[in-house]
Amino acid sequence: MSSHLSAVVLDADDPDRLARFWADLLGRTVAPDPRGPLAGSPTQVGLRFAHATSAKAGLNRLHLHLTSHDADEQQATVDHVIRLGGAHLDVGQLPEEGHIVLADPEGNEFCVIEPRNAYLAGCGHLGEVACDGTQQVGYFWAEALGWPLVWDQDQETAIQSPHGGTKVAWGGPPLEPKHGRNRQRFELTVPDGDFTHEVGRLTDLGAAVLLREPDADVVELADPDGNEFELHRLPRAGGRG
Repeated sequence: MSSHLSAVVLDADDPDRLARFWADLLGRTVAPDPRGPLAGSPTQVGLRFAHATSAKAGLNRLHLHLTSHDADEQQATVDHVIRLGGAHLDVGQLPEEGHIVLADPEGNEFCVIEPRNAYLAGCGHLGEVACDGTQQVGYFWAEALGWPLVWDQDQETAIQSPHGGTKVAWGGPPLEPKHGRNRQRFELTVPDGDFTHEVGRLTDLGAAVLLREPDADVVELADPDGNEFELHRLPRAGGRG
């Protein structure tokens, strides 16, 4: 059984505040959780917010793309971001480019994509999780999640759940430098009975185990590009007993 991508985890200095920002922006509710507040969605990738253990350094290797139906909606989203405490950001984008680059209140980069973008049509408001990564890591995640490739050209790859929703993409080289542990990472879940087998399957695909404590319900791994991710064991109904 393939792992389930339950959330993208964003480290934050103030997880509760950042969760409220993104939930308000995406029209979601925040659910408290021991692993950090979760702004989930039944059809799109969830966002979880955890306490940061390191300061932000350089550009993130993962950022979000929000979609727009028309120019008015794109501008309304930008205005909403500014009201919530976000800001415009210059990362070298050209004036003629249709997307707008912004930062959330903790400086995490994201884009509001130009209206009527055919590539993200039908993906929903959180259209894409855009990652720095090689073609090979796109293949890894397609196998890890059981999601088909929906783009594979010029070393750029993208995958999407068979049920639709948010795409996850890797832009190919050159990659942004990795500054220690990533402040964004994937959170995967798998049923209790499949947990040990799934750790082995992921390592067979090319992942490396970074931290695994005996009888723990979570294992930290790294994908073939060295990006950390977490695999969590879902408890059996009525507990693990």
